[in-house]
Amino acid sequence: MSKEIIDALGAIADEKAIPLETLIDALEAALLSAYKKASDSAEYARVEIDHVSGDFIVWQLLIPEEIVPLVLTEPEELDEPLIDPETGEAREPAAPELDLEKVKEYRDRIEEVNVTPENFGRIAAVTAKQVLLQRVREAERELTFEEYRDRVGELINGVIQQTDSRYTLVRLNETTEALLPRSEQVDGERYDNAQRVKAIIKEVSSSPKGPSIIVSRRDPNLIRELFALEVPEMADGLVEITEVAREPGYRSKIAVISHQDGVDPVGACVGPRGSRVRMVVSELRGEKIDIIPFNEEPARFVAKALSPARVREVLVDDDEKQATVIVPDDQLALAIGRSGQNARLAARLTGWRIDIRSESDYAVEATAPGGTEEEGDTQTRCAAILSNGRRCPNAPIEDSRYCGIEAHQGYEAAGGQPQVAPEPVDVPSEDLPVEEATEAPEAVAVAAEGAPAAEPEAVVDDAEPDAEPVDTEAGE
Repeated sequence: MSKEIIDALGAIADEKAIPLETLIDALEAALLSAYKKASDSAEYARVEIDHVSGDFIVWQLLIPEEIVPLVLTEPEELDEPLIDPETGEAREPAAPELDLEKVKEYRDRIEEVNVTPENFGRIAAVTAKQVLLQRVREAERELTFEEYRDRVGELINGVIQQTDSRYTLVRLNETTEALLPRSEQVDGERYDNAQRVKAIIKEVSSSPKGPSIIVSRRDPNLIRELFALEVPEMADGLVEITEVAREPGYRSKIAVISHQDGVDPVGACVGPRGSRVRMVVSELRGEKIDIIPFNEEPARFVAKALSPARVREVLVDDDEKQATVIVPDDQLALAIGRSGQNARLAARLTGWRIDIRSESDYAVEATAPGGTEEEGDTQTRCAAILSNGRRCPNAPIEDSRYCGIEAHQGYEAAGGQPQVAPEPVDVPSEDLPVEEATEAPEAVAVAAEGAPAAEPEAVVDDAEPDAEPVDTEAGE
């Protein structure tokens, strides 16, 4: 050998981004394998290469029998047959070899003899070449695995290289490829050759043929990472996406929150004239996105999550994490969505079980005998139904389901059946008779204009929101 070999290894190390020491160790192993092909080779030997001149020496190790078991590698215990990465065929496990680190511990008891052959011959040279190439490939695979093993959940850019019925092959760089399985693809998307695509790294695992990198286009984190690219406020930590609910290829809802006073989280994600959200929608091939301002009050958050539908009232059950949402009759279909999509996404986004009812149905059920009206609501609202179809907002008097209005008390005398008043009536307590005013609780404020209800668990949200949720279906 000569110094040109060391220079060539240095060039390979620079090109493949492999440490030079790793290549020299691989060359030493290749020369040792070539030496063992000779019929007169020693049983135990090692090869040492001069890192400057490139000269090598083969040392025969005269190991005493009592320490031979101490310097050999432990045999591998395999549950499955060992597969050759080059041929894909099963092969027998390699025989135990010398552990050079253990040899160093007993060097004072091991004698070394220089047995460097004059030449290796053609067969030995070919063996050395194959071992060296195999070690280089193994080093490349190990570097690739180490590079991507901690990047699960990150956004990557790739180029479509091949597509078939099982998976799509995505080239990440000159030496690394990833798989986009059919289960991680979005229905309706096409993946043409040479097309650039963004995806999320879903899984990285090691295999005999190299690291296996699985990427996904269905992962909800794809939306987070795409917005992080487009919204500078997210990169600065001023705006954060708290939750994502997604039905890939159709519609998504995201909840955003601002950590800085004066920064509108919805406006930051939408961007000037909708430019930022439009870029994300374009990358998702037209998938619609609703941007919802996060609210710590469950009732208001549930109401916002059902956008673009308008919500009249939300009754929450904190123990069961269930919300009953009352919407105007003309908003029922919009709140539920096509095939229940809007309600389903809202439930995923909020983490609450949502029951959506129209105003007229809820009023009938709440006041009918054996209806589903909750005890708390019975005690805070009059059971009379007004001419506009809504319940009377006044509080019932003690030991009655109706308020102190004379006409409504007449319904009580008639048997307590649901009655319809000629027009909405809201009589303050001071206008009631003195004996009734002292016993009746204060009238409950109707939240038709966005005022909070007297009952802590009932929140009406008809007022104009501070930041309207964005529906990309209707346009920016």
